[in-house]
Amino acid sequence: MLHIQQGKGGRERVIPISERALRWVARYELEVREKWQLKGKGGDYLFLSERGKPLSQSRCEEVITQYIQQVNPDTKGSCHLLRHSVATLLLERGCDIRYTQELLGHAQINTTQIYTKVSPVRLSLLYERFHPSAKS
Repeated sequence: MLHIQQGKGGRERVIPISERALRWVARYELEVREKWQLKGKGGDYLFLSERGKPLSQSRCEEVITQYIQQVNPDTKGSCHLLRHSVATLLLERGCDIRYTQELLGHAQINTTQIYTKVSPVRLSLLYERFHPSAKS
């Protein structure tokens, strides 16, 4: 479990983290963070800037946007795009909306309900898979 001290809306929460993600965090700590820590005053913060200071939200946005645009230059990516993608995938794969709300750190369920909009592509796939008249 991962304890987030200042998440969305400044709220604390505890969320699950995968073994795979933990391995990447451990690698980051050994290969990157330790070097950057010596340059600045990162303290207890996990993610640091190249200068050794706590990674700001705006710098995090810049880095994620750069990575997304490396993969697809036509996409205007952001942290919010990643959150939106995760929420949509969780709900499409059957995750309960309350658990999705908790993972995203939303105070109100209606904020999470934004992600429950029906995707036309998904609707078509489900129709083809389950509707009796769609089967040949």
